[in-house]
Amino acid sequence: MRYLLFFILFSFFQFSNAQLLSGKEKNYTRKDSLRGSLRPERTDYDVKKYDLFVKVDPEKKYISGVNKISFKTSAKLPKLQIDLFENMKIDSILFRGKKLKFNREFNAVFVEFEKAIKKNKKRTLEVYYSGNPIIAKTPPWDGGFIFTKDQNGKDWVSVAVQGTGASLWYPNKDHLSDEPEEVEIHIAAPKDLVAVSNGRLMGKEELDKNYTQWNWKVVNPINNYNIILNIGDYVNFSDQFQDLDLEYYVLSYNLEKAKKSFQEVQPMMDCFYEKIGPYPFPEDSYKLVETPFLGMEHQSAVAYGNGFGFGYRGSDLSATGVGLNWDYIIIHESGHEWFGNSITAKDIADMWIHESFTSYTEAIYIECRWGLEKSLTYLNGVKRTMVRNNKPIIGDYGVNAEGSGDMYFKGANMINTLRFVINDDEKWWNILNNFTSEFKHTTTDTESVVAFFEAETGLELTPFFDQYLRYTKLPQLQFKKEKNIISYRWKTDIENFEIPVELSNDAEEIRIYPTNNWQELDQEISTKHLKVNLKKFYITTDLDEVLKK
Repeated sequence: MRYLLFFILFSFFQFSNAQLLSGKEKNYTRKDSLRGSLRPERTDYDVKKYDLFVKVDPEKKYISGVNKISFKTSAKLPKLQIDLFENMKIDSILFRGKKLKFNREFNAVFVEFEKAIKKNKKRTLEVYYSGNPIIAKTPPWDGGFIFTKDQNGKDWVSVAVQGTGASLWYPNKDHLSDEPEEVEIHIAAPKDLVAVSNGRLMGKEELDKNYTQWNWKVVNPINNYNIILNIGDYVNFSDQFQDLDLEYYVLSYNLEKAKKSFQEVQPMMDCFYEKIGPYPFPEDSYKLVETPFLGMEHQSAVAYGNGFGFGYRGSDLSATGVGLNWDYIIIHESGHEWFGNSITAKDIADMWIHESFTSYTEAIYIECRWGLEKSLTYLNGVKRTMVRNNKPIIGDYGVNAEGSGDMYFKGANMINTLRFVINDDEKWWNILNNFTSEFKHTTTDTESVVAFFEAETGLELTPFFDQYLRYTKLPQLQFKKEKNIISYRWKTDIENFEIPVELSNDAEEIRIYPTNNWQELDQEISTKHLKVNLKKFYITTDLDEVLKK
């Protein structure tokens, strides 16, 4: 038990601190604003394509390359901002064969054109760069490269930069609001190794006696932090789900383990297709790629490092036993293909759109495999072990600041609560399918997501989402007893909070409709063993204390 408690606390610490600005809390600087805000130098052009070449020298922990950034202007553009960490050198920036002037301010690079580009023009900028990228200390919770060796002593290289930003290792417009519509990734790797990236392999070519170039192409929109490279002693095997190609890349000595472990992808896809809709990137295939860190939702090349076992590193985040029936990383990181990769927040402050819905996919998968009761058991377990309710889930806008780590499991329980507010499972699953379909391949924000669920349900849900996302306290269902009359109301930070909730006693289940004003409980309802259904509704209540009086 002591080990389990330590594990849970350690895991939660990692979850809640997997953010770039953890601990800053409003002490923002010019550097943060340059990274997180939108100004004309960013909004006046739309990225259409990245054509990225990068050569990796594992021995020197050094990379060099060029990113050809194709864009379309949305206004007259005298200069633009791209981003590249200041420890990385920009060798030159070319436009139509000529070098352009540029100046740096922290990690922001402002490029000046000799003559302003007119509106609605398509152009390409070539940014040549090199350097020793930041090395991650505890990936994926801090951003950076991973240069390590496999158990045979061969080089194994990867990168994870969620939150930190893709500009840690290649020049780009590093803001979630703008995704390239397609990407080519060309990786020059030592010739005895394999380089794996997003999308589909278009071929490889020998560059010289020491290096091979691997060419990958993505034909769907993709956010910058999902563009990655993996280099190692990989072997490939394939599978099929309906019309979807499943591709797996693992270290050579883990092939047989992976063939057994990755069988879980089939029931996962079967479940997700039914409950949340088809896989959003079939043209680019679905891949799991073994990595030297735990995992990350890299689009069409999901990073996997969970040891080919069940649970989260072999343990159960919910401390209920339910989490030991399935591989956490396969399910959670694959769930991000729908929520986070296909549906992407415009600002990192709204990362709950990624993490809350994806954490809820864990419960969806459990329900598909082992039933609703097991799913609710898991969700209620992570309430106790993983949620702090001490900071708002939504972060600060415009400064690249995530909110609380509660976006994972408090967010999942919020969504589960909404399901039982609606109280119609057929309607609920239709809504989730409509959500992934309507918002497919888009960037969005909290207001748009809330508006969607209000339109689909016909309910006023802004107070509901605001209470869970913008305040720390859970809604409290308060009761009071005066003589033989019991009254109830919602106590919330937000006004006009109105959602139904379920009670039960020995005889029946009762659905009541509290507001922020006191209402009397029907006196015909027996209060003997009267309970609030806290498995389905993530709230607090004082009912037990009131009934004891």
